Amino acid sequence: MVKIIDVVEFEIGGTRYAVDILLAREIVEMIPITPVPLAPPHIAGIINLRGEITNIITLTTLLQIPDRGEVTNRKIIVLVPEVAGGSNLGIIVDDVHSVMQVSEDDVETMDATLCHEAFVKGIIKIGGDDTEEKGLVIWIDMTKVLRSLVAPA
Repeated sequence: MVKIIDVVEFEIGGTRYAVDILLAREIVEMIPITPVPLAPPHIAGIINLRGEITNIITLTTLLQIPDRGEVTNRKIIVLVPEVAGGSNLGIIVDDVHSVMQVSEDDVETMDATLCHEAFVKGIIKIGGDDTEEKGLVIWIDMTKVLRSLVAPA
């Protein structure tokens, strides 16, 4: 039996990415972010989300993805506190496309010799011979990304 994986597909810098749906608590429109003095470059700042202080990180800086500058559809994917060690944490993305169900058969693993440091769980192949849209979505291992912030390698 083929396993089905639920992911949130989003875009950063013109490239499509995904994270496990179970890690996403909610998706909110971009709101003003308060900078935190002397914070590391990947910390955009904090927001007040319905009375809860939420730390906001920029994946472009953290994953060394080229930033396209101003984007009109930016969103914040707020993660479940359990994935961030109990903290409220959100990630800035250029846009959120959809929630997808992906067959395990449509996921290719990355070659460890090429990118042993990468925070990639796999590459999702979307579209097929019978659809117009074909492409690749990079499936980010958000747990590994956040673990690297706590205990840098």
